[in-house]
Amino acid sequence: MNILGLIVEYNPFHNGHFYHMQESKKAAKADVTIAVMSGTFLQRGEPALLPKWERARMALEAGADLVVELPYVYSSQKASTFANGAVSILDMLGAAHLCFGSEDGKIEPFYNAIKQISQNEQSYSTSIKQYMNQGMSYPKALSLSFETINALKGELADLTKPNNILGFQYVSSILEQGSLMKAHTIQRTSAGYHDEALPSGDIASATSLRKAIFSGNETLKEIKPYVPESTYRILSGWSKEGNPFLSWERYFPYLQYNVLSMSGKELSEIYEVEEGLENRLKSSIKESSSFQELMERLKTKRYTWTRLQRMCVHVLTRTTKRQMEEAVNGERCPFIRVLGMNPSGQRYLGSIKKNLKIPLITNVHSFEHPALSLDLKAANIYAMGFPKQKRITRLKAEYATPPVRVGYEE
Repeated sequence: MNILGLIVEYNPFHNGHFYHMQESKKAAKADVTIAVMSGTFLQRGEPALLPKWERARMALEAGADLVVELPYVYSSQKASTFANGAVSILDMLGAAHLCFGSEDGKIEPFYNAIKQISQNEQSYSTSIKQYMNQGMSYPKALSLSFETINALKGELADLTKPNNILGFQYVSSILEQGSLMKAHTIQRTSAGYHDEALPSGDIASATSLRKAIFSGNETLKEIKPYVPESTYRILSGWSKEGNPFLSWERYFPYLQYNVLSMSGKELSEIYEVEEGLENRLKSSIKESSSFQELMERLKTKRYTWTRLQRMCVHVLTRTTKRQMEEAVNGERCPFIRVLGMNPSGQRYLGSIKKNLKIPLITNVHSFEHPALSLDLKAANIYAMGFPKQKRITRLKAEYATPPVRVGYEE
């Protein structure tokens, strides 16, 4: 069987995601499609728009066969760690193909880039350190250092582009883990990753869709042309039931409480709080009345917005460096948690279950691990973003919600 793996967030699932999924299936000639999806907090350091169960349903109704969770210890991380965790899950689930979206649209430039860096590893590493000593952010230092060793103009992936950066890490992880997965890439069409305005066509970025949802228009009709019917139905149903769409502003009071109630030393022990950032965070949050204002005060040339948001996520969940180290025991994920499936996905899972080298979880009561403990803690914090009358239900959801099932006869 040809098993296709996708690494996703679907925040929310839109027409561009649908295009990518369909083209990926064609490229891999897929019999089964597995999506590894981030849970409560995402790679850019943001809370998910709506819970993982609803996003898993979006994926299944759009054509995925099996959706499994990328744990917090990977989903809220820099690109390389994010990729390592997701690739390891797909590899252990027997995926023969991994297909990602990119600005380049061709897979060869990614392998060329990896080879070029490997051949110039010492000068590349030295260059990164020099740029960072000048006060530049890590991603900027990587990009500029890559340009200094790029002797194959046009033949290497452009590592200044966000999807190319993730794709580069996916391919690197496949090679580093010795996986037999074959990498493919589909060129992104129309909307750019960070585009904030809704376009004239029918493919919009998730960023622009979230901005429209939070615009205060009290309607989802504005985004209807840009999402599959199933996504629109799920979003509309969620809203009609009185549920909120989650953003950082709902968590700002809790973040503010954590920062102000912790000592500088306690803050410095939180994961990703480095180089005196605890002092900058404490002083900035006292002067801020919103998360947006806090971020504008925190932002510097050295630290990207995304890097600072991820730090804030870890402060929000009070995840320490030690806890993260204990939870990430090596590059491979220590368990697989199923979020949803259709009959094809269930059959495939049944056929490989006995041969899996790590536990398969459908019920969190049945397994203990430091990484799972962080997932549960993150889910509890995520629930605090809901109105009081909804919180009890959301706090129970992490323990009581079974995998989503789509395509079964009633």
